[in-house]
Amino acid sequence: MPALMEVRSLSKSFGKHLSVNNIDFDIEKGHCIALLGPNGAGKTTTLRMLAGLLVPTSGSIRFDGSAPGSDYRRQLGYLPQSPSFYGWMSGEEYVIFAAKLSGLRSREAATMATEVLARVGLKEAARRRIAGYSGGMKQRLGLAQALVHRPQLLLLDEPVSALDPIGRREVMEMLREIREETTIIFSTHVLHDAEEICDDIILLNHGGIAEQGTLGELRTKHRIPVIRMRVENQEKAMQWLESLASKPFVTEGHVSGEEAVLNVSDIGEARQIIVQEAAAYGIPLLQFEAGSSTLEDLFMKVVGS
Repeated sequence: MPALMEVRSLSKSFGKHLSVNNIDFDIEKGHCIALLGPNGAGKTTTLRMLAGLLVPTSGSIRFDGSAPGSDYRRQLGYLPQSPSFYGWMSGEEYVIFAAKLSGLRSREAATMATEVLARVGLKEAARRRIAGYSGGMKQRLGLAQALVHRPQLLLLDEPVSALDPIGRREVMEMLREIREETTIIFSTHVLHDAEEICDDIILLNHGGIAEQGTLGELRTKHRIPVIRMRVENQEKAMQWLESLASKPFVTEGHVSGEEAVLNVSDIGEARQIIVQEAAAYGIPLLQFEAGSSTLEDLFMKVVGS
């Protein structure tokens, strides 16, 4: 099946600053893709180029088999990180307005606005002025305007970053439902959000792609035996913790105060030796966990590079 969107050698410069550097990726139909990366990695710039709001410095974007440069914007839904609204409008008026901008006729726009406002939980507030909406309500309104014309691809820039835990959970549940019928790409710096609903991950750093693939592929590729531990905050215990990083079975060690994360070559040997030494030296272990590295470990490693 051909990709819904094909991105090739995409770059964007602002003066002498290269914000996005020669990136390539495909967006498959029916998939949910997370665009991960720290602040300044190029996520928003990439989404704005995909949405047709920024002209790339170089490279191409092909949508659903059309020629590069074709106007596909009516097939997109876009929610910026900080959406702006007309406070004097009601939620219903705003979504109808957005629907008409997307090419819907008046009657269809009104029908679709009613449906989508109910879907995002704003049915009762549809005729209230937007100026009186809470932050969570405005985020749901932003989703409504992005969905009202039934787009093929939904682009979301940090859709839950400004929400409290309850609002975040509500929006994530909505995205879980939306992904059943619409292809989604959303940017975030919260790895848990990506793991929760996404099929694929694109990890950006310094404007380039550091890693990309399915969740399963990345988990397999970067799975490393690891021991996480914490000791009491006392000099003897922390000196012992520091000494573990030089053990022959430790391939990489990070010690910070009374906590340590040790990548090891043989988790069985490492576990046995560490527990035996802790008992022999009378070191109180407050936490001891043996397992595998996570995608968060990968993210932090890339971000720190």
